Amino acid sequence: MADDIIRKLPFSAIAEQSLLGSVLTDPASLNLVADMISADDFYIEEHKQIYLAMHELFLTNSQIDVVTLIDTLVKKGIYSKSGGEDYIKVIAQTVPNALNVKDYAKIVKDKSILRQLIDMCAEVSDAAYSEQDEVSYVLEEAQNRLYAITQGKETKNFRHIREVITDVYAHLHDLTHNPDSAKGTSTGFKSLDRVLAGMGKSDLIIVGARPGMGKTSFCLNIATNVAKQTKKTVCIFSLEMSAEQLVNRVISSEALIDSHSLRTGELSNQDWDHIAECTGQLAGCNILIDDTPGIGITAMKAKLRRVENLGLVVIDYLQLMQSDRRIENRAQEVGEISRAMKIMAKELGVPVICCAQLNRAADSRQTKKPMLSELRDSGSIEQDADVVIFLYRDEYYKDAEGKDNVPSESEQNVAEVIVAKNRHGSTETVKVGWTGRYTRFRELASDYTPQ
Repeated sequence: MADDIIRKLPFSAIAEQSLLGSVLTDPASLNLVADMISADDFYIEEHKQIYLAMHELFLTNSQIDVVTLIDTLVKKGIYSKSGGEDYIKVIAQTVPNALNVKDYAKIVKDKSILRQLIDMCAEVSDAAYSEQDEVSYVLEEAQNRLYAITQGKETKNFRHIREVITDVYAHLHDLTHNPDSAKGTSTGFKSLDRVLAGMGKSDLIIVGARPGMGKTSFCLNIATNVAKQTKKTVCIFSLEMSAEQLVNRVISSEALIDSHSLRTGELSNQDWDHIAECTGQLAGCNILIDDTPGIGITAMKAKLRRVENLGLVVIDYLQLMQSDRRIENRAQEVGEISRAMKIMAKELGVPVICCAQLNRAADSRQTKKPMLSELRDSGSIEQDADVVIFLYRDEYYKDAEGKDNVPSESEQNVAEVIVAKNRHGSTETVKVGWTGRYTRFRELASDYTPQ
């Protein structure tokens, strides 16, 4: 019985006609649906071309009516000089006014989403039947496609520049009325924000350093700053430390309690007061911690997609992550992980900060400051990252060279944040304060010097 059912792709010709007719009746109504509908949402090819022609007229500040629309379609080769006029007139007479234009747009969009789901299910089904790919890969692709449809980002065709220009116009309008919207997410360090212009949406930011330099503390400081300032959700994946150890570090940094005292429990009454005040503030922040060891990108994305109001993702650290596929070559595996992280940042539309280990090459050089080539396991990390930051402290090396070379108290409290790669601007070195006993980085009065 089921085999006898004739399946037709969902679409509504009358809704598409009514939407186009509303724009012809009231061209200003295009502003109401431009962010809801794209040309690809139309099922009938002729309607798609008519909608594109309307966009073209709108962007050139030309009047949208029957005459100008037919003229544009003739110039584009969609209609001949003797054809099309009757159909455009029919569309114009479909609706008396544009009051329900949003309702028509919703119907067109809903039908488009159903067609996308049908296409997605067919492709996933074909991939499953073929048995050629890893099961984890098929699952990830299915999740990615479904998530893209859910977020309204599913697209299988090119976007014409005129559609993109519409989005750019809207963005420029927002910048004119709200200049702060041009800035990315603040790190909480003004000197670093001046170099980066904040952390951009979909940026993959790699924080590299030798063990003990404080990269975990640096990322936790940024995560706490973002959670406090933006009131958005910050997700932290800790592959090295437990959630309890991580929170201990945050409390030490925020309450200014000696980390050793927190580990041993040797706390004064004043310490307890500071801890109570700090934990009260932290409890009001939306900070989520996952300490699953060896977690992969697919599992991360599955968890992050369920998080509302996501603002930042922190991963500690890259070399402890596992690929969803079995790859014998570790460099290739890390390269695949870094590419997957960049794709994840782009899909989620939030900055992703990932700690990374460096190799020992700097230890054998006279100048100990790290270089891009020293990112451990794969050169793909440097290629995929939008921003690469290195942490460097003189005291890390001078302590091991003898008492005569131990830096002064003021030098011990200075750390260099080296922006070694910045896809959006210049590369500079920022100096910040470092207090090891509290695992805390802070601003300095003399904040940064260009390299």
